[in-house]
Amino acid sequence: MKIVLIGGTGLIGSKTAARLRAKGHEVLAVSPSTGVNTITGEGLVQALAGADVVVDLANSPSWEDKAVLEFFETSSRNLLAAEAKAGVKHHIALSIVGTERLPENGYFRAKLAQEKLIKSSPVPYTIVHSTQFLEFLKGIADEATVGTVARLSPAAFQPIASDDVADAMADVALSKPLNGTIEIAGPERGHMHEIVARYLKAINDPRRVQADAHARYFGSELDDHSLVPGEGARLGKIDFADWFRQSQRPT
Repeated sequence: MKIVLIGGTGLIGSKTAARLRAKGHEVLAVSPSTGVNTITGEGLVQALAGADVVVDLANSPSWEDKAVLEFFETSSRNLLAAEAKAGVKHHIALSIVGTERLPENGYFRAKLAQEKLIKSSPVPYTIVHSTQFLEFLKGIADEATVGTVARLSPAAFQPIASDDVADAMADVALSKPLNGTIEIAGPERGHMHEIVARYLKAINDPRRVQADAHARYFGSELDDHSLVPGEGARLGKIDFADWFRQSQRPT
């Protein structure tokens, strides 16, 4: 089976590609750096020729509200139209748990717009809603830091390791389209400020984490339902301790 990974050279794409190749599938991992651009359409027809499955892992180079919306709408329209012409049997997109619950977040609004385009396309699909990656804990801390204090929400938080995300994406790529959405998350749920504080302590970062119910997460206030999945989510196997231990190994 030929599987095309859009944004296939990034963190999740490279790991997903390795898993699918190990199972004997033909995998084409593409990105603008490989000559395939979903914004301009460059290389799309050639990349999708004979493809059975397309996994969209592309991300916007800018998170500014207007730019990110234009990216996901343009990219998705071009990709879905090309897939329909190529006879692709399954379109898979990686999105975010809570897209519909945080309208103040421009990135989430853009992902929701992407999902609407997917649902209205004739191409059979599966949307995977993932919680935040453990690999992004430092970025969360950095965004919340003023001086030496990171003010973070105490809302429920259930981050997932990128290896667990890649496992899930590879499994979905080899499954039938759901024409619906599934959720994936890490095995441990806690409070955002405590999980980030645990990470900063583990890397000997001197910043102090302060819980603040009104602290904004990339523009949005959170509650205990904002960023965590509902019942029936697929849970990863890698907890914080295992992920951190693996992340410290020399590559």
